[in-house]
Formats: sequence, structure tokens, C-alpha cells
Amino acid sequence: MGMTMTQKILAAAAGLSEVKAGQLIEAKLDLVLGNDVTSPVAIGEMKKMKKKGVFDREKIALVCDHFTPNKDIKSAQLCKCTREFAAENGITHFYETGEVGIEHALLPEKGLVVAGDVVIGADSHTCTYGALGAFSTGVGSTDMAAGMATGEAWFKVPGALKFVLTGKPAPWISGKDVILHIIGMIGVDGALYKSMEFTGDGIQYLSMDDRFAMTNMAIEAGGKNGIFPVDEKTIEYMKEHSVKEYRIFEADADAEYEETYTIDLSALRPTVAFPHLPENTRTIDEVGDIPINQVVIGSCTNGRIEDMRIAAKIMEGKHVAKGVRCIVIPATQAVYLQALEEGLLATFIKAGAAVSTPTCGPCLGGHMGILAEGERAVSTTNRNFVGRMGHVDSEIYLASPAVAAASAIAGKIAGPQD
Repeated sequence: MGMTMTQKILAAAAGLSEVKAGQLIEAKLDLVLGNDVTSPVAIGEMKKMKKKGVFDREKIALVCDHFTPNKDIKSAQLCKCTREFAAENGITHFYETGEVGIEHALLPEKGLVVAGDVVIGADSHTCTYGALGAFSTGVGSTDMAAGMATGEAWFKVPGALKFVLTGKPAPWISGKDVILHIIGMIGVDGALYKSMEFTGDGIQYLSMDDRFAMTNMAIEAGGKNGIFPVDEKTIEYMKEHSVKEYRIFEADADAEYEETYTIDLSALRPTVAFPHLPENTRTIDEVGDIPINQVVIGSCTNGRIEDMRIAAKIMEGKHVAKGVRCIVIPATQAVYLQALEEGLLATFIKAGAAVSTPTCGPCLGGHMGILAEGERAVSTTNRNFVGRMGHVDSEIYLASPAVAAASAIAGKIAGPQD
């Protein structure tokens, strides 16, 4: 029996000719990631180890993005710990306020991840990099510590689910709509510890930003990772952003998949995930009349330049509804600057939105948009669990930038007008 794309990458990293689902392996790592919340825990674990120092200062990325700019003394202490560790070990890729971006948008932009890489990160949405044809997955801070010390990690080789994407999406349908549709279809545990492997002729119509949004949310279906085949768009992106050598792996024709799903992209409608799980999806036609208090456009899922352009196009010449707070957060400094140069930030400000420096901020209930009791938000983030963005009696509706922008203008959940 042949191997899936993910299995081939893991076999190569483990120095094996083949691997099978369920097999335990040790694999060499191309990158280890931590942020201001998880890195201090990993640093504390490293201090308990006999081995001193890191395995490769070029293959570790530390990104202070969750509670930055520091919102309080505790968050300042976390960043100080991370900053001092980076300095002591000569970590090349350390990013904080002024240079920072939301980690899962920043690392591909900086060219730190390419096709064929094996990446672990002490953040569950590390699965984002599968859009580039890499194997990437989230781990705990203890595994991050071991990875920084040894350059290796152990994995149980995942089985796989195959998603065959066909057809061309209608206007305003983005990768966020596709992945919300999939999660609504299979559930939040439908891909538990599985590789979500995307294929089909419909992929050609998905931009890299669409693909990043989809692999980012593989974890919301329980997936170990999400991954796309490497095509011309992938190669063009890597050549623009990176000087690293990439390796293309392709699934065998006889690779084994536990389930195969076919999705006609042309049939999809803008999709919204209702509280309090990403699987609780409805199309925009099924939403009903739901007034809102806040809109957040940003995050590691939807804070890239394409997301900014879509939101600005909808908000151009209009104004945020009275009583609604709209917060726009470009995912990186480069996205912020490009949005500024293209006039997108002016559009947001004229429309009555607040524009923030790059930060994870409101996504995890950190800062820059905490919800009060009884409030509702439409957000382009990736999780809508109870209390995720503030008060336990608040509600989060997950949506694409197009739906979020249209909702900000309407004052209620609304879809973009064709």
C-alpha cells in the first residue's frame, strides 16, 4: 500500500523508506516555533535538562504576538523571559513589537517554512503551514523544549482523510467558507488525529491566502495536520518569500485514506459558525436576523492582505453601523504597510473602524476587543468556544472577511452583496 503526502514527508524526516498509520517514529525537525505564552513554559523545561543550549539557532522561531504590545505586567514578564532566552542562545528568528506579526502569517511571509519541511510549534494552529506542502502540527510546551534541545520529535504517523475539491467558487466565497463547510460536515472531531489532505481541480481557484486559512483550521476538525499539494501557486509563493530549498512530496496513487469527501466549490454559500463550536455552521441564507455588537477582522486565519482587500472593498464608501465596534488587525507589519500603501487602512478608518498593530489580541480573549456579558461578535478568527473572546455569556460567530465586513455595515450578520 502506498503512502499519503504527509506520510512521505514523515518517512523522509525519520530516515525511513516507508511509514504506516499508527507507527511511532522519531523525525528530524526543520523548525520549532513558540510564542510569548508557550515559550516561557518550554524555557523552564529546558532549564531542567542536562543539555544546554539549542540544537540550531537558525531553526527556532520565537514570536511575541499573543499579548503584545504588552497589556499588563504579567505579559511583559513573559516577553522578557522569551527575549532574554533568544539573546542568550543567539536565536536568529525572534520577533516582537515593531517587527512582529501573528506567528502563523509571519513565518511563511519570512520564508521560514517551505514544502517538505517538518515543523512543530507550541500553538495549536501551527498546522497552517500545510498550505505550503509542509508537515506542521501543534505540540505542548514540553515537546517544544525537547525540540529546541535536540532538533527531533516523536510522532504517531496519522491516518488520512481525502478532500477532493471540484468546481470554481462563486464571488465572495473564500477558503474560510470552504473550511467552515467541511467542519460543519464532519464535525469538530471528524478528523481526530488524521491528516486532512486536500486535492482536486478546484484547488487551482484557491489562492495561497485561501489555503492558509483552510489548513489553519484543520485543528478545529480535530486534525493532526492539513496539507495541500505543491502547485505553481505554491512554488511562486516560496520563490517570492524564501531562499530555502524545498522538497515536493506527492501522495502515491494507491495511498490509503480512511474516508474520501468530494466538495463542489461552486455550490458553496457564505458560511457562518454559530456559538459555541466551529461545527455549528449555517449558510448566510439560514442565519436569520441576529444583531451584533462587535466585528473583528484579522487573526492567523484571516489577517492577510487578500483579507484586508476583501473587507475594504465591501466597506468602501460606507460606515460601520451605529452601536457596532469594528476592529481590523493586519496580521503582520508587511501586511499593515501594504494595506496602508494601497489605501485600505484609510478606507477602514473612514468607515469608522479601529485599526490595530499586528496582534492575536481578541482571538483568545487577550486584549484589543474583549466582549462583555451578553454581547455578540462576528469574527474572522478560528474558535468560538464559550468565553473565548471574553465573558462566558458572550457569543462569537465565525465568518469570512466578506461576511464580517458586510455585518459591520449592516449591524447584524449579513452577507456581501453580489
